[in-house]
Amino acid sequence: MPHLQDQLDEITANTRTLVQPERLAINERAVEDLFATGIEQRILPAGTKAPDFALTDATGRIVRSSDLLALGPVILNFFRGRWCPYCVTELEAWRDLYPIIRERGALVVGVSPQTVRQSDFTQVQHEIPYALLYDDGCKVAEQFGLAYTIPEYHREHYRNVLVNIPFVNGDQSWKLILPATYVLASDGTVLFAEAHADFRVRPEPEEVLRHLPVVKR
Repeated sequence: MPHLQDQLDEITANTRTLVQPERLAINERAVEDLFATGIEQRILPAGTKAPDFALTDATGRIVRSSDLLALGPVILNFFRGRWCPYCVTELEAWRDLYPIIRERGALVVGVSPQTVRQSDFTQVQHEIPYALLYDDGCKVAEQFGLAYTIPEYHREHYRNVLVNIPFVNGDQSWKLILPATYVLASDGTVLFAEAHADFRVRPEPEEVLRHLPVVKR
């Protein structure tokens, strides 16, 4: 299986050949500005307890973190939305590893500010076997330290490239999240936490899996 970051770097390389330099510069500025806020240092860290949540999945069913954790350790993958090719590539990487995760007695769950309808599209189009949960208004992401508001100059960029964030997320807040990966023990303790202001960087799934506790059967 190819490394996830190699696949993401290929997307970046292709983007740089297809997108006008001035549009690329806006994305670079947005990444630099977000990094400068120190948001990466404020995410919920390993060793703390994850907040409880109850979110709606792609079928409209309420999924509670307590119910997930009752079944075993949980990998939480916070992703921006189906419009982000980096996020989709990462979702598919976890899709391909899903049988291994289940064999180890764990679960993987996607969490995103995109609406239930958008999650349903994502699940069907990319054959995602695990739950994709709708974090309305980034409220849960906020508790994990991942939420931020897109600045006006970057909103204009999204409009120009036809990414309608208010439509996809179902509100006018222009809130978005850092892509992030967490591993939670059955008692809710955070065993692994990684998030990046640069949306083109994600942890390798193999590294994340190393933090899964051994589950006695």
